[in-house]
Amino acid sequence: MKLQENLIRLRKQKGLSQEELAYQLGISRQSVSKWESGTSVPELERLVEISELYGVSLDELVKGENSVVQGMVITDEQLHRVIRKTREYEYKSRLKIGNLPLVHINFGYGKKVAKGIIAIGNIAIGVLSLGGLSLGVLSLGGIGMGLLSIGGLAIGGLCFGGLGIGYMAVGGLAIGIYACGGLAIGQTLAIGGKAIGHIAIGASATGKYCLEGSNISGREILLFLRTIPESLPNWLFNALTSSSFSIMKIKGAVTSK
Repeated sequence: MKLQENLIRLRKQKGLSQEELAYQLGISRQSVSKWESGTSVPELERLVEISELYGVSLDELVKGENSVVQGMVITDEQLHRVIRKTREYEYKSRLKIGNLPLVHINFGYGKKVAKGIIAIGNIAIGVLSLGGLSLGVLSLGGIGMGLLSIGGLAIGGLCFGGLGIGYMAVGGLAIGIYACGGLAIGQTLAIGGKAIGHIAIGASATGKYCLEGSNISGREILLFLRTIPESLPNWLFNALTSSSFSIMKIKGAVTSK
């Protein structure tokens, strides 16, 4: 049986139209039509995808026990490409919002970019993104950039990471307008083991207004902040002066520099 006949038979057994098969493979319907008419032959990587989709072996698909497809011998380079292809995965939901799929998953070897409302991939770009490099409103990844970002390196409005850089940053090293971390550098407020900022609170504090020590209670912070002429946003002031907020006490010294 010829390859094109197998392609037609297996597609029909799967209950797929040419359009549906083309959509799943991410190609045009015309390409599928050419394969099934015998005017062209799928590339080796496509044959692997088709065999996986239909649940048959590559040999069974092409009927060539010697790994020959219509006179084309599979080279080592092609075999390596097949191996890489089998370790890749991509999915796009049919449902779209605007021009973006609701869900796009794309990962594997090399630069794999996922773009969708929900994006998951080596590089993910979306409203909700998850990836090695993620960009979105809510981003989670090795490097996360977004309104709310979480990652080894997190950059955004509100960020949590080993290194956090943003309007409000939390991390081992936190840099921002408001920063909290092992080493916190804040333009307005810094809280941490080592705090550097206009207002600094921590075991070691450097700034214009400093509260230095550990096991500092919310009441102590309240009294400290009341001595400062500059005001903090109400939500932040309330959070810092709540009874549940405290810093472990070491020196208990309050200084103004």
